[in-house]
Amino acid sequence: MVTTRLAVDVGGTFTDVVRLDPDTGRILFDKVPTTPSDPTRGVLDAFAKVGASPADVQLFTHGTTLGLNALLTRTGARTAVIATAGFRDVYLLGRTDRTVNYDITYRKPTPLLERCDTFEVRERSLFDGSVHEPFDVADAERVARLVADRGYEAVAVAFLHAYANPSHELRMREVLTRLAPEVAVTLSHELSREYREYERTSTAVIDAYIKPIVATYLHRLESELSDGGFDGRFLMTRSGGGAMTAAAAREMPVSLVLSGPAGGVVGAATFSRLVDEPNLITIDMGGTSLDASLILDHESVLYQGAEFEQMPINMPSLYIHTIGSGGGSIAWLDAAGVLQVGPQSAGAAPGPASYGRGGTDPTFTDAALVLGYLGSDAALGGTLALDAELAAAALAPLAASLGLPVPELARGIVRISTTKIVGAVRAITVDLGRDPKDFALLSLGGAGGLVAVEVARELGIGRVVVPPGQGAFCAFGMLMADVQHDVARTRVMPLDDLTADHAESVFSAMEAEARAHLESEGFAPPDQTHRRLLDVRYLGQEHSVTIPYPDAENPRERIAAEFARVHEAQYGHVMPDPVEVTTTRVQAIGTVDKPTVPEGSGRRPGDPLVARSTRSVYVSSDRPAVPYPLHIRESLAPGDHIDGPAVIAEHTATTVLHRGDRGEVGAHGELIIHVAAQE
Repeated sequence: MVTTRLAVDVGGTFTDVVRLDPDTGRILFDKVPTTPSDPTRGVLDAFAKVGASPADVQLFTHGTTLGLNALLTRTGARTAVIATAGFRDVYLLGRTDRTVNYDITYRKPTPLLERCDTFEVRERSLFDGSVHEPFDVADAERVARLVADRGYEAVAVAFLHAYANPSHELRMREVLTRLAPEVAVTLSHELSREYREYERTSTAVIDAYIKPIVATYLHRLESELSDGGFDGRFLMTRSGGGAMTAAAAREMPVSLVLSGPAGGVVGAATFSRLVDEPNLITIDMGGTSLDASLILDHESVLYQGAEFEQMPINMPSLYIHTIGSGGGSIAWLDAAGVLQVGPQSAGAAPGPASYGRGGTDPTFTDAALVLGYLGSDAALGGTLALDAELAAAALAPLAASLGLPVPELARGIVRISTTKIVGAVRAITVDLGRDPKDFALLSLGGAGGLVAVEVARELGIGRVVVPPGQGAFCAFGMLMADVQHDVARTRVMPLDDLTADHAESVFSAMEAEARAHLESEGFAPPDQTHRRLLDVRYLGQEHSVTIPYPDAENPRERIAAEFARVHEAQYGHVMPDPVEVTTTRVQAIGTVDKPTVPEGSGRRPGDPLVARSTRSVYVSSDRPAVPYPLHIRESLAPGDHIDGPAVIAEHTATTVLHRGDRGEVGAHGELIIHVAAQE
C-alpha cells in the first residue's frame, strides 16, 4: 500500500497542497481555489488534485484561516464572559496603551462582545493560590441559567487568579455543563497559567468566540476523511510554529489563529539550513495578505504572546507581521482621489477580474497581467488561464479617473504594493534595530516572486532566495512541524531566592504534565524532547525576556549573565537593578519524521537552457514593451544561470528578474537571485 504524507494550507484565495511520498522522496506542489462557503470541500479538492486517497495518507497536516477569518469579519459565536465578582469589566476596559495616545486617527478595535454579555460570580483566590472567598455555587447556577436562557453559544470563564488556583474555574465548568450543556466552554487557565488578568481573559474570549466554528469544521472534516478510509495522524499547525492534534485543536482553537503563516516560517527555518542562509527575511504574499517574518541563526523568532487587532493572545507565537497586500488586493481611490491598494481583497470568489469568474474590481493580479509579469500562456496551477482583456477592462475606469494610460496605472498599483511590503519588512527589521542588508530575502507565496526582487532592491538586500514550490511553501513547511505543548507557571520571585532544588521541583512537575499530553497523542518517551525556559526581568519592569534555564548546580549566576546579554541585545542596555523571575516554562516537543528535500532535477545533462518564449513587459512610458525571456522553472537544472530581464514561471507561482539581476539554480532547485543595485 502507498503511504503518503499530505499538507494542506487553506488561504483566503487559494488552498495550497503538498504531497510527499516518503518511499521515493517525490514532492508534488499544487493549488486549488479556496471554497469559503464550504471549506471542507476545498480540502478534499486538494486531496484529489494531487491524486491522494485519504486511505493512503499516513500523516495529514493542516493549516486554516477559518478562526482568523471569523475574527476579522466578526462572525464568530455569540459569546459570554464570566469573571470574578468585582472584575466584570476587565475584558472591555483592557489596558491603556501609551503608544496610541498621540495618534489622533486611533480607534479602539470593535470588541467581540458587549457589556451585557459579561457576568460575574462570587469567588476569589489570591495570587499565591489561597482561597479568599469560596466559590458560590448558587451564584454560579444563577449565571449559568442566564447563559442558557439568553442563547449564548460559547462562554469564557476567566477568574482573577485562576492561574495560581484553577479549582473555581473547574467548578464553574461543572455548573455550566449541568445547566447549559449546549454551550461551548473555555477556561482561561487551560490556555494560560500566567498572571495578567486582561491578557488571560482576552485569550479565553478569542478562544470561545471561534470554538464552535472551528470544532464544527474539524468534526466534519474528520468525518469526511474517515469515510474515505483515513486512519492516519491528523495534525493542525499552531501559531507558535509547532503542531497539535486535531482533537487538541478543537479544545484550544485560539492556537490556530496564525496557523497558516506559521507553516511558511517553520519551512523557512528548515530551508535556511539546507541552503546555508542563517538569516532570512521571509515575505509570504498570497491572494489576500502578506506575512513578513525573520529567521535568525536558522531559527524562527518566537514571542511569548501575540495580538489580534490589539487584543492580546497570551500564548507563544511566531513573530509574523501581516498586512493586507496580496494578489487579490483591490485598487481604489480614497476620498482625496489618491490611489490605494488593499487591504480589501477580491478573495477566492469572485477573485480578480482576470480569473473570468465575474469579478470586476481591479486587483494587483490584474495589474501584473497588464504589465506582462503574468501571461495567458501559462495557466496558474495548471488550470487557471488568465484573461488579459478582462484585466485591462477592470483597470480602465480607474485609469480614466486618474487620467493615466492603463499600463501606467498597472505600474502604479504594483509600485504601491511593493512600497507597502517594504514597509512591512522595515517594521520587523529597521524598527527593531536590525539592518535588512544583513539578511537574504526568502520569497514565498503565489505572488511573492512578482515583487521580491524590487522589495530587496529598495532595502539594499543583495540576495533573493526562491525555494522550490514557492507558491505552496507554507504547506511544505507544515510537513516539518513537530507536535508542541507549552506549559507555563507564573510565580514572581527574586532571582536570589531561586535554588536548583526548587527549580527542579517546578520543572519536573511541568514536564510530567507535558509528557502525559504527548504520550496520550502517541509519542513515546524517545520521541519527546523538553526545553526549560525562564521569564526574567529587572525589579519594577513591566515585561520580561525569555531565556533558557541552565543545567548547573548553582544556576543563578548563569541566569543573571544570560539575562544581561539578552536584555542588552533586545533593549540596548543593562542595569544594576535586582533581577526577578516571573514565569517558568516548558516547551515539550513530540518529534515527527521530517521529509528530505530531494536534489533538484530538470533538463537532461548537456541540454542547453533555452527560453520557452518571450513576454512583453511594460517597464515605463519610455520602455513600454521590453522583451523578457520566459523560462519554465520545472525545466531548470542545478547550475543553470539566468540573466535578467527574465520571467520564470512555475506551477504555483511566477518570479520576475529585471535588468542587471542574475539568477542561478542551487542544488535543491532553489533559485538564488543576485539583485542589481538601484539605478
